[in-house]
Amino acid sequence: MPDDLIQSDESYEFIIGNLNGVKSPRDRKVKETVIAIVEEFFNANKATMLFLCSTSDGKQLMRGRLFKNWFDTYEYRNRFTMVTSTLVDEYGIDNVAAVIIRNDNPNLGKVLTEFGETIEMFSHKPNLGIQD
Repeated sequence: MPDDLIQSDESYEFIIGNLNGVKSPRDRKVKETVIAIVEEFFNANKATMLFLCSTSDGKQLMRGRLFKNWFDTYEYRNRFTMVTSTLVDEYGIDNVAAVIIRNDNPNLGKVLTEFGETIEMFSHKPNLGIQD
């Protein structure tokens, strides 16, 4: 899905979630399918991928660790840079976000800087001058 969070490059969201609420089995085919989707995405273009883990069932940290493990064992991982962050939202819920970008993307530095700045911005509560 196209995304406008990263302004310095064309970017798309990739979200892993459990939409049907059914416990998923440890199936190697899931890993292979997810890696194939990521690989096909980057074979087709040099755009940036934003990876988000659904918070709907409270298992986003586990999904984030699993995806990182899958990515770290990916045969061609050295072609990419992946930066992951966990943000706590206003409700105290951990949100896992990552940016994945090809190392040959001419906007690599700009994208990583922008992602870092965006994470930093979301890490701080805004001061609206309202007293508690």
